[in-house]
Amino acid sequence: MHETRSLDELGSIAGQIAARGTQAVVLAGGDGAHMAGLTAFARAFDGVPPPTALVPGGTVCTIARNFGMRGSKRAWAQRLVRAACADTARVERRPTLRTHDDGGNDCVGFIFGAGLVGRFFEAYYASGAHGLGGAARLAARVFAGSLVSSPLARTLLAPISCTVSLDGQPLGHQTWSLVLASTVRDVGLHIRATYRAGEEDGRFHVVASGLSPRALGMQVPRVLLGRPMRGDPCVDSLARSLRVDFDGTEAYVLDGEMRWARYVHVEPGPVIKLLLPPQA
Repeated sequence: MHETRSLDELGSIAGQIAARGTQAVVLAGGDGAHMAGLTAFARAFDGVPPPTALVPGGTVCTIARNFGMRGSKRAWAQRLVRAACADTARVERRPTLRTHDDGGNDCVGFIFGAGLVGRFFEAYYASGAHGLGGAARLAARVFAGSLVSSPLARTLLAPISCTVSLDGQPLGHQTWSLVLASTVRDVGLHIRATYRAGEEDGRFHVVASGLSPRALGMQVPRVLLGRPMRGDPCVDSLARSLRVDFDGTEAYVLDGEMRWARYVHVEPGPVIKLLLPPQA
């Protein structure tokens, strides 16, 4: 067991494990820690991490919930570690995303977001990051505020100036309220905006909208049901590449971790062998 306190320590441990070899790795932490771990082990293992179990230890655990976590995090973690150690875990192949930005950040994860997503996480962390309940309360305030044009809703849902390109082709619109790319269907709080994620190998689901704050807020019931968003401009497509060029430096999010950049390129990442508990 290795406890790491920095990305440098994580990278060093991943390199040591790669040098001696391993049959599997168990990563314990939140969504951001899992993303950092997958990134470190992908680098250490020539692009593809070894079979990996993701043990939930964070405040929200969106990724673990997509992969079947139910009930308490502790009970799920115990089942998962027990199965991994006893060699009884199920193995599922799961696609990932790889992101690269102008700051040199090259990461492997599952959910990319900009616009509304970046601003939501800024507000969430500024409020103290009070776990799933805190995120749900903030989302409810934004949704209710969009109906009456509250200052919070206007700030979080306002379009940002950027150019979005899919598979190398720039889209005509120049302001976007929301840009999402994901290989999992639930991007958090049961919001299934990327309802086609995982549908095709080598392609991820991209959803983008340039709607006004009020019109975007009205889409919430649809995405909770896993239905496509309505209204123009809107993008709802499977893609092999996504590039977002911001007019200035803007926030984006990968698996709950915030970054700031002038551009971000998203492409399919490695297909990982995910270890899961045996089915009950």
